[in-house]
Amino acid sequence: MTASLSLHPSIDNGVQPGAAHHAGGTLLCKCPSQKVQVAVKSQTAHNHACGCTKCWKPAGALFSVVAVVGREHVSVIDNGDKLAVVDPKATIQRHACKSCGVHLFGRIENTTHPFFGLDFVHTELSPEKGWSAPTFAAFVSSIIESGTSPASMDAVRGKLKSLGLEPYDCLSPPLMDAIATHVAKASGALPA
Repeated sequence: MTASLSLHPSIDNGVQPGAAHHAGGTLLCKCPSQKVQVAVKSQTAHNHACGCTKCWKPAGALFSVVAVVGREHVSVIDNGDKLAVVDPKATIQRHACKSCGVHLFGRIENTTHPFFGLDFVHTELSPEKGWSAPTFAAFVSSIIESGTSPASMDAVRGKLKSLGLEPYDCLSPPLMDAIATHVAKASGALPA
């Protein structure tokens, strides 16, 4: 079952390595014409497979593949009038094309959030190669909330591990440490 299990088209046949000096590229929505275009002028980081129910996933995919980049490196360059925030109450303001539904980028506007200043992007929407490779899987159990049978979770985790993507039911330990450090500094438990 593991070999035929489809997690996401960009990782099902193996994780492609990123290029050391990749300088970014353009993300495109899936509309046949008048595509929303978003420039990302830097390499991404913390790329991962995400099982949460908020991230955009291609049809039939159990996971999204999403990375982060400094928000100063992200800009809408064409057809921005087609973008709308999916859920204004969500921590990550996901900007999606109103026509095709694809999420082009997610932005955190809360200046006290540990990830403020980072935008979340789906590099699979770029024709350019060399983006950072996924290195872990987050919120794996959340795919059950989308209708995946709990009985298949061992196979899902096995496939993720076979791809070199350690499965977590939160974020990776370094990212969880970054969140905890931010909270500890804000509360005074650690020096700022």
